[in-house]
Amino acid sequence: MSSQAATQQNVVDRFFRIHERGSTVGREIRGGLVTFFTMAYIIVLNPLILGFAPDGDGHFLGGGTGDGSNLAAIAAATSLVAGIMTILMGVVANYPLALATGLGLNAFLAVSVASQMTWADAMGLVVLEGVIILVLVLTGFRKAVFHAVPAQLKVAISVGIGLFIALIGFVDAGWVRRIPDVAHTTVPVQLGPTGQLAGWPAAVFAFGLALVVVLWVRKVKGAILISILVTTILAIIVESIGDLGSSQASATGWSLNVPQWPDKIVDNPDFATVFHFNLLDSFDKAGVVTGILLVFTLLLADFFDTMGTMTAIGAEAGLLDEEGVPPNAQRILIVDSLAAAAGGAAGVSSNTSYIESASGVGEGARTGLASVVTGVLFLLSIFLAPLVAIIPSEAAVPALVLVGFLMMQQVRGIDWEDLEIAVPAFLTIVLMPFTYSISVGIGAGFIAFTLIKVIRGKIGEIHPLMWVVAILFVVYFAIHPITAVLT
Repeated sequence: MSSQAATQQNVVDRFFRIHERGSTVGREIRGGLVTFFTMAYIIVLNPLILGFAPDGDGHFLGGGTGDGSNLAAIAAATSLVAGIMTILMGVVANYPLALATGLGLNAFLAVSVASQMTWADAMGLVVLEGVIILVLVLTGFRKAVFHAVPAQLKVAISVGIGLFIALIGFVDAGWVRRIPDVAHTTVPVQLGPTGQLAGWPAAVFAFGLALVVVLWVRKVKGAILISILVTTILAIIVESIGDLGSSQASATGWSLNVPQWPDKIVDNPDFATVFHFNLLDSFDKAGVVTGILLVFTLLLADFFDTMGTMTAIGAEAGLLDEEGVPPNAQRILIVDSLAAAAGGAAGVSSNTSYIESASGVGEGARTGLASVVTGVLFLLSIFLAPLVAIIPSEAAVPALVLVGFLMMQQVRGIDWEDLEIAVPAFLTIVLMPFTYSISVGIGAGFIAFTLIKVIRGKIGEIHPLMWVVAILFVVYFAIHPITAVLT
């Protein structure tokens, strides 16, 4: 290595504190690559969620009526905001955390919000929600809530998220599937499309999972990245032979991306959705009370999803202090708040921290350099979208199952003999995967913790902010009847 290259590497090392956190530049780059590969699906999935939902006027996001959705514009803006905000997280907060459009939040926006107003009005609510969260961060409220949460409940949040992302992996791979309503059964999910595994994509996922486990057990450097790349190559070969197509055409097809070489590698971006928002018009369309309740729902979900995610990532990376708080917590929360507003301003829904970042941490990422790498790849994907679409979910999500196992190991940090923490911890852990929501698990745990303390006559041990949050979550869970009564 030349002296100039060595000097540049030392500057990068000092800025990101790579050596101080027990990592290397190589690990950070691999971690950033893995994180991108495991969450790149959002570039394809977000347009599918937002692009086919008409607003109150019958128009689609990015322009068009009927089925003329501008999916390319949504994909480009999704990559743009994810890239910028993830780089910002790496440079400002020096944390291995990537951001993109929040799943669940985008579906809520498409189904429950945009249908009552225009898409521009709906995105205005998202911008408003992001600004409110930013104010809560700058005033210290959001960080104060984070400190008020008992340490063992933070551990439970990490464990619950571990199970949650493992379930996401199995669902995205098609191993766990919802049973069709026509089956007339009370069982909600099953193995494969018929209670049995079927189709080559399921076999490709099995190969990828076995490969990543073997490589991990053998302590091979770059185990997760190697498994993604090798499994993708296998998927391309399988598709070229079998011509399986997507799961929309066949139950045994690929879950999302069809792994085939595209006709073109580079594509011109369309940013039709960027800055397409109206900040306050939604209150005229849907009413003041409805608008406030919609903002509250978005805010609470965003607020606690991030808290859980940054805790889980920090725990897996060994970056938390004795109180379970990650380094630069305030900066992390500021960037995340800005990302929420930025997602609305770009017309692609609120951006939030992604738990898939844990896959990069599993590969060795410990600093913001990994986030910079992930962010740069998102920006490149604006132009290289056809190339990104080669990687199928079946090749990427085995990493989530492995990381879910790693996060599950933290369960030993909970005192299961102490019912005052064990019951809330249990509810937090199980409700995250069972409801497919981080916020629901956190809310149930907070309410149970407060309730049990009251029942045992230990009101004085409840932090004032825990009271506030527990009450807010009661409102959150009862939002539909409250909305019906007030409107």
